[in-house]
Amino acid sequence: MKAILLLQDGRLFEGSTLGFKGECVGEVCFNTGMTGYQEILTDPSYCRQIVTMTSPHIGNYGINSDDEESNNIQAAGLVIKEGTIIPSNWRSQNSLSKYLESQGIVGIQNVDTRALTKHIRDNGAMNGLITTHTKNMDSLSEKLKSIPDMSGLDLAKEVTCKTSYEFEVANTQGLRVAAIDFGIKQNILRLLAEFGCSIKIFPANVSVDEIIKSNPDGVFLSNGPGDPSAVSYGIKTVTSLLGKKPIFGICLGHQILAIALGAKTYKLKFGHRGINHPVKRLKHGTIEITSQNHGFAVDMESLPENVTATHLNLNDNTLAGLKCDDMNAFSVQYHPESSPGPHDSRYLFNNFIKMMKNAKKN
Repeated sequence: MKAILLLQDGRLFEGSTLGFKGECVGEVCFNTGMTGYQEILTDPSYCRQIVTMTSPHIGNYGINSDDEESNNIQAAGLVIKEGTIIPSNWRSQNSLSKYLESQGIVGIQNVDTRALTKHIRDNGAMNGLITTHTKNMDSLSEKLKSIPDMSGLDLAKEVTCKTSYEFEVANTQGLRVAAIDFGIKQNILRLLAEFGCSIKIFPANVSVDEIIKSNPDGVFLSNGPGDPSAVSYGIKTVTSLLGKKPIFGICLGHQILAIALGAKTYKLKFGHRGINHPVKRLKHGTIEITSQNHGFAVDMESLPENVTATHLNLNDNTLAGLKCDDMNAFSVQYHPESSPGPHDSRYLFNNFIKMMKNAKKN
């Protein structure tokens, strides 16, 4: 069946149906990873986004329940060049198309994804609409005009947990972590557990008193979707936590920590999304290959005097990490937990463990 992708600026891409037949809207972005489509689709950071995979063949190894980063697909839609009809992998339990269809997610395939990616790079991320109902183009254009821009949107409240809960851990080292869920990925929790932490996850709107009452050794600020400056309740909570407990933030958590420390954020032209982004660790001069997924960034020029830049994105020289020794806090813009992606930056979890242990001694 025919399907189309209509962009906010009027650019039209034709293709065929992938997954559920219907309509979806969202900000159109692209991810340059050759693998990891299931982790990408289930990452809450992709809430309200239509993800374009730049690799030409998607779905080769199918779908399995072990690779999900949340309980369901979080992306609004999917755009690919060519899907695989019969996946080939011993772990595969389903095909990509059936997986999308089972969760009501609209996709489109047989699209010139190279042309689409170049268009987004040249013109910036913009809203788009995928539909199998292609008869009334005027009404589709009008519908796109009513979709809000990502700037100013608080999407953490849409993907966070409703109530606090404990993450099951087999063996602990006596360290307790309070994780604030702005859209947390499962592999973050798995890694914290592997490092021997007992973890209690709190909703994004948790109060400072509730965090302190749980008596954690450290606070983790998770990844998530949307504009960090719109998460006013999260910024207020983190501001009140500064100096009270060691803090480690990733992605949206990094941006919220930066704002709490006095810095500013801004929207990138088309964002960073992929699993091969080079980042320089400034103190050591070493390069890490990282997994990234964000549309906003921290303005390096706005960092207060007591906040130090620790990492730099080498693709565009944007800030990729910071620390504030005064407040026992640090964060990175990228995803050291990967899933998908390389493991170059997992030392950051170990740094968090050391920070908590040192804080307990003092």
